[in-house]
Amino acid sequence: MKSDTIDFSLENLTFDNAFTRDLPGDSHTANFRRQVPSACYSRVQPKRVPSPKLAAYSKEAAALLDLPETVCRTDLFTQVFSGDRLLPGMDPYAMCYGGHQFGNWAGQLGDGRAINLGEVVNRRSQRWALQLKGAGPTPYSRNADGLAVLRSSLREFLCSEAMYHLGVPTTRALSLILTGDPVERDMFYDGHPKEEPGAVVCRMAPSFIRFGNFQLFSFRDDIPLLRKFLDYTIRTDFPHLDGPSFSSQSPMTHPDALASNPDAVVDSSSKALYLTWFKEVCQRTADMIVHWMRVGFVHGVMNTDNMSILGLTIDYGPYGWLENYDPDWTPNTTDAAGRRYRFGNQPNIAHWNLAQLANAIYPLIGAVDPLEEALMTYSHRLKNQWQKMMAGKLGLKTFNPATDDDLSKELFELLAMVETDMTLFFRALGRLSFKHNATGSCHDAPDSIITFHNGSSLFPMNSITDREVTRPFMAAYYKPDELDDTYRGRLKGWIKDYSARVLQDGTPHVERQERMNRVNPKYVLRNYLAQLAIDQSEKGDYSMIHELLAVLRHPYDTQPHYTKYAEKRPEWARHRPGCSMLSCSS
Repeated sequence: MKSDTIDFSLENLTFDNAFTRDLPGDSHTANFRRQVPSACYSRVQPKRVPSPKLAAYSKEAAALLDLPETVCRTDLFTQVFSGDRLLPGMDPYAMCYGGHQFGNWAGQLGDGRAINLGEVVNRRSQRWALQLKGAGPTPYSRNADGLAVLRSSLREFLCSEAMYHLGVPTTRALSLILTGDPVERDMFYDGHPKEEPGAVVCRMAPSFIRFGNFQLFSFRDDIPLLRKFLDYTIRTDFPHLDGPSFSSQSPMTHPDALASNPDAVVDSSSKALYLTWFKEVCQRTADMIVHWMRVGFVHGVMNTDNMSILGLTIDYGPYGWLENYDPDWTPNTTDAAGRRYRFGNQPNIAHWNLAQLANAIYPLIGAVDPLEEALMTYSHRLKNQWQKMMAGKLGLKTFNPATDDDLSKELFELLAMVETDMTLFFRALGRLSFKHNATGSCHDAPDSIITFHNGSSLFPMNSITDREVTRPFMAAYYKPDELDDTYRGRLKGWIKDYSARVLQDGTPHVERQERMNRVNPKYVLRNYLAQLAIDQSEKGDYSMIHELLAVLRHPYDTQPHYTKYAEKRPEWARHRPGCSMLSCSS
């Protein structure tokens, strides 16, 4: 164990590449597109680049590798994390997996433009897999070039770190580096390709294993490898489950013995372990989805190969942030017709994807009922976590289904009734305070007093006009002309019910506002902000990347100097590419 006082450098990184050490790899060493059977990965080398240039790095992600900022600003750092140079101990490979894409089985997919450099174990014994996205072709690239452009790379870099600071489970981003090579892309697949600056993101995660890894082995009926892979996953990524170890396995269940005896029976204790693991994957996935819904994040392409077994947000492609609340919105042009991956459908899609994972491990369980029972864990966890989340968003101590189910339902119907910025609305809601009059009791909501804005205006609920009731939320409305009498009347009724619930809860206003501001962010990576950073960066100015990183480190704080980043989407961005819809193209 190295001393905490040591100033770590890249040469001090400790690589423990368990994935390539413990699992079978591709027997072919040449890098050409092909089907790769009976293997978990293929060894490949990143593409050398002519003139790598560091655009940005995350000091928080670097700290996970024990790297100080001085190291991140060195030429060696830029060379290594652009793929131009390898460090001793690195063992580059691309992972083999399959998956369902838009509900259809796609067969073998794999890391088509991602190359894993290896796994670093830091001073706290944490394992971090390092992966370059856009570092060149692999056997899984199909007809693509394995490269990435600055546009999509910048979006992934910023969003990975923004999500972390929001408290959303996510992969991390260490660096954003330009390669110096132009890359041709047809952004909307409309026959108008153009050259864009090439870039590489180094992303980090304890593991990049996906649902699709298990699906491919099961689809190929390679049950010995399926079991070996699951044993490895539990042993490495879920050690708290006390999974199988090489030292404790019986000859029958040792992976090598299983490979030579495909008919080996999975014993009851192993089945119980696999079901416990699956339940935890369901729970982690539910937690992730609730966080997405809390902050208004839309993944855009929830294919099973983009689902992490650790419940991390992974593969930031055509994602988007819900600005005006619309549960039917999807940022993905490929999904525009069916809207399979729309915001409001994300909980259902996660359940569907988990069902596919259950199908994949069925050969190891041999029975449907225990898998269906385990799958129910997702629904129970989702409901409980959603209620807990909504209590926080509304500033309540606990969620009372008897009153709060209807309260929440009516609120989201109101948000969708007119174009309302979800982020701004909830922050404004936290600024409302409610008091009783001298004669009212905690149940006298009609007689309660509502304080708007900074506390300078007091209105008894019964005397608030329909026009006054929208005043606190005007900054959240995209089309104020839509605020008709029907909407105002319903909002007034909702505020009346909400004030009664708040007064019944008995939480002092300052405490309630603080509670709400801990779960309702003021700053998110709005689509137009990312696009403005892209526009500047393509001209060689990376200052907005750094400024956005600074703002998004504290998304729940007021940050008076950065209030311009908390404004709703400007009208010019309503239909602009990159601000409204994106394709799966990099």
